[in-house]
Amino acid sequence: MKDINIVSMTGRLTRDMELKFTTGGTPVGKFSLAVNRNKKQGDKWVDEASFFECAYFGKQAEGLAQYMVKGKQVALSGEMRQERWSQDGQNHSRVVVVVSSLSLMGSRDENQNRSNNTTSRPPQQTRPNPPQTTLGPEYFDDDIPF
Repeated sequence: MKDINIVSMTGRLTRDMELKFTTGGTPVGKFSLAVNRNKKQGDKWVDEASFFECAYFGKQAEGLAQYMVKGKQVALSGEMRQERWSQDGQNHSRVVVVVSSLSLMGSRDENQNRSNNTTSRPPQQTRPNPPQTTLGPEYFDDDIPF
C-alpha cells in the first residue's frame, strides 16, 4: 500500500509571493500562507493561526505573481515535502507545501481597496428600464385551456 501525501488549504498570504528562477529557467513562486481556525479556550472561542511555507513551480506561478500579494486569500492543493540541508555543521529541515493547483479567492479589486484603505467602489453604469407593456389577448392562442 502506498502512502498518501495530499494537502488542501484555504488561507491568506502573509507576504507578497517571491518569484525566482531555477538554474534551468523554471519559475518558482515562494510564499507563506496563514490558515486560521477557531478553538475553544475556556468559555470563549479564540482564533489561532498556523503558517505554512509554500512553493509553486512553473509558468502558472509566473503568471499569478502579480496577484499574489499580502492579504490575498487563496485556495490550494499540493503535497508536503521535507527540505533538508546542513549549515555550519548543523542539520536543518522544514516542511514545505509544494503546490499543484491554486485558485485566487475574493474579488478582483479586493486588494486594491484594502491597500487604499477605502471601501468605495467605482460607480456602476445604469441603463434606463424599458417601458413595461402588457400584452393583450391578441397575442395568445385560442387553444389555451384555462
